[in-house]
Amino acid sequence: MDLGANAAVDQVVLNWEAAYASAYQIQVSTNGTTWTNIYSTTTSTGGVQTLAVSGTGRYVRVNATARGTAWGISLWEFQVFGNTTTSGCGTANAAQGRPATASSAQDATMAAGNAFDGNAATRWSSVFSDPQWVQVDLGSALTICQVVLSWEAAYASAFQIQVSANGTTWTNIYSTTTGTGGTQTLSVSGTGRYVRMNGTTRATPYGYSLWEFAVRTTGSGPTTPPPSTPPPTTPPPGGFWGDTSTIPPAQNVVMLKILNRTNGRYPDSQVFWSYNGQTHSIAEQPYFDMPVNTAGRMYFYLGSPNSQYWDFIEFTVGPSVFNGNTTRVDAFGLKLAMRLRAHDGYDVAVGEDQATFAEDRAATFQRFVNEMPAEFDHLAQIQAPYRIPSPGHSAQFQAGGQYQSYLSSYASSVGFSASTTDIFGCAGPLANNPSMCAALNRHVAHLPPAQQSNPSLFYQTAPANYYSRFWHDHSIDKLSYGFPYDDYADQSSFVSHGNPQWLLVAVGW
Repeated sequence: MDLGANAAVDQVVLNWEAAYASAYQIQVSTNGTTWTNIYSTTTSTGGVQTLAVSGTGRYVRVNATARGTAWGISLWEFQVFGNTTTSGCGTANAAQGRPATASSAQDATMAAGNAFDGNAATRWSSVFSDPQWVQVDLGSALTICQVVLSWEAAYASAFQIQVSANGTTWTNIYSTTTGTGGTQTLSVSGTGRYVRMNGTTRATPYGYSLWEFAVRTTGSGPTTPPPSTPPPTTPPPGGFWGDTSTIPPAQNVVMLKILNRTNGRYPDSQVFWSYNGQTHSIAEQPYFDMPVNTAGRMYFYLGSPNSQYWDFIEFTVGPSVFNGNTTRVDAFGLKLAMRLRAHDGYDVAVGEDQATFAEDRAATFQRFVNEMPAEFDHLAQIQAPYRIPSPGHSAQFQAGGQYQSYLSSYASSVGFSASTTDIFGCAGPLANNPSMCAALNRHVAHLPPAQQSNPSLFYQTAPANYYSRFWHDHSIDKLSYGFPYDDYADQSSFVSHGNPQWLLVAVGW
């Protein structure tokens, strides 16, 4: 772990998963190369270990030398506490990855979190009106010494940088009416937990848009204290799906309940759902009584209502029927699973399997890389740690990209002409040809038609849509929507039944 500056470390908290280290050292370093032990054990028993230590360094690591199980080494959380040892303006971005909110967002792809994700290719953009603001929660009160704003072309000519202790009462630490956009590095002085850019005049007809909003601090304040309770390491009561006997009966068509299955990463107050203008945390409202003619997408967010960590389900509700699915057609954002129960006893679940829910997000990304041929590896990197886009959304598979002919050559071999992106997206000449699109993605187009619907033959030989195969391999009953016509031969994560009783949606990390 890189703390961003040298710090005096006095406590480390390790929250082990079942796969713990029986022997390990806690080490510090000033340069990331030469390490000094500040704690060592050969008799660890796992669980949650709160260790009193003493040492100074910018880098802190767990160096495991013996596993406690046959599996690897796994930590739910690795927390470091102490104080930084310098009062100068630090170089670390205290805002990166922190919860963010904004007065508005142009659309779901330009949420507030984009300005604090450390990715210069994503941005926050507001609606096209004045005033607008975007803010970040640093987690504790810190002394702010510098703010760096990287504006998109839609910049503010007049704005203030403000700090607050409570997110309600704000104090200006910088103000201008002559902003020129570009990258602005601002020397400021103030203390607060919350920092925001409050835009009062736009320089263009568009909104306010920031690629990045960095906050630097003196680092003199203490690090965030540990949580009062560690993340759980045991399944929720009633198993993965919980106690369904307490679900209230629907007054409309079907009662939806959203479940927090983030393994303690986020409390219920930070698991949000959004549909048709409603946005609630599941701590506030875990149920939604779905009325007739409800249709579209329900979005889920972790951390804040416009977080970078988001995903959705799709559905329609008739007078006495529910139709819906999880989908990986566009991307993977969050682990999702649905379970539909009907009054006649129908009870079917789709989505990611429980083993995938149980593992950490980083492990899922790494598993994707491990199971992919080289052409697909980059999908787990280009939008990490937020999303794994489907291959049709990668420039490397598009015209002019390194893999532009990946599937088109296979299509040509069976007498069909289509670009690789049209095949992945079932578009162009495949828009109304589900059987051919499915066969090309699954690499069965060269087989007799009678064999093209046999799942045991799918994805057996390259080239194929291995992104889709991954989600099938890690989904309940191997059913997933990995491309638009993945429902051909009944392979999609679609559920539909009349007289529904309740619907559960599990949201994972």
